[in-house]
Amino acid sequence: MSNPPSQQPGDLARPAVPPAPSGPSATSATAPGRPAGDPGAAGRPPRGPGEFAPASPAISPADLERSGSVVNTITGVFHSRVVGQENLRMTLLAALAAGGHVLLESVPGLAKTTAASALASSITGSFARIQCTPDLMPNDIIGTQIFNYGSGTFTTQLGPVHANVVLLDEINRSSAKTQSAMLEAMQERQTSIGGEVYRLPEPFMVLATQNPIEEEGTYVLPEAQMDRFLMKEILTYPRPAEEHEILDRSTAGSLTGPRQAVGTVTLEDVRFLQAMVDQVYVDPAVKRYIIDLIFTTRGSGPRPVPNLTQSVRVGASPRGSLALMRVAQAQALLQGRDYVTPDDVRAMRYGVLRHRLVLTFDALASGIKPEQIIDAVFHAVPMP
Repeated sequence: MSNPPSQQPGDLARPAVPPAPSGPSATSATAPGRPAGDPGAAGRPPRGPGEFAPASPAISPADLERSGSVVNTITGVFHSRVVGQENLRMTLLAALAAGGHVLLESVPGLAKTTAASALASSITGSFARIQCTPDLMPNDIIGTQIFNYGSGTFTTQLGPVHANVVLLDEINRSSAKTQSAMLEAMQERQTSIGGEVYRLPEPFMVLATQNPIEEEGTYVLPEAQMDRFLMKEILTYPRPAEEHEILDRSTAGSLTGPRQAVGTVTLEDVRFLQAMVDQVYVDPAVKRYIIDLIFTTRGSGPRPVPNLTQSVRVGASPRGSLALMRVAQAQALLQGRDYVTPDDVRAMRYGVLRHRLVLTFDALASGIKPEQIIDAVFHAVPMP
């Protein structure tokens, strides 16, 4: 819906809201909040991408080349198993490089589980799939102690969460107690069984899926638990050409997987990729830009969005600032750079922020989407 002429850009007075771009990965070139040539903060012309680079290289060319090789190998495995879903691929790669967890949401049949297993198959580490049901107990996930009558002692049996990649299928079908146990393991990277602490393997990544329809008998994740996920990706239907390729792969017998192994990366490669993300340089101006964006979601910031509090009940937490910077660092590394630009911050803004904004009842009743709020925020905050 377009804004009336009397409304200021970014105004969230219901029911008019800035329209969201067509794709979650839209950059500043297509975002409605920043036309080409728009001046930066305080009326200064925007800085060029190269001006955010450090004085000396933060990552050596050899390390950048190795990082690119790891990313290309994982991409090859993904494309051999999944048709299309480019935004999903970038989300999974960025989360893996950033060391975070991903929540996938879509209607059934859009390759959520296939994409998760494809990512796991590209890594030589362990993989566990947990089908969440209402009767699933915390001990079924983290593990339990078993009494040995012969020796009269207890032995510990670790649960499936002790794997490098864990797929939680339909997490919203498990009880709140089970969800809490899983999310505690995600946050603390450890489990406690019988008074003993067991560290989870490194790297450790959780891919949780949930179905937004047929919510009868499900346990919706609270906002505080949703905040534990680094990113939330909402999958869309494939385009006609992509669905045609799905049919072609099905008739060729290669839909479930390639007949020949595409390649894998080692756990050491994944740890190396995550270490490189730590070294990606973030200019102070980019950090200030991230802070201004997060504060704007809370109703303040350098240029507050009019009527934002009518649509947003709770803005993003400091964990949102950390996630936005971490994902921007991963995005820069995926693009072969050792420094972050404002476009890296914008690239995956929906995935980072859509589950961290708590909308008001009026906004939900009016059909306002979190992506529209995010666009309004990025429209209001000037790029450095």
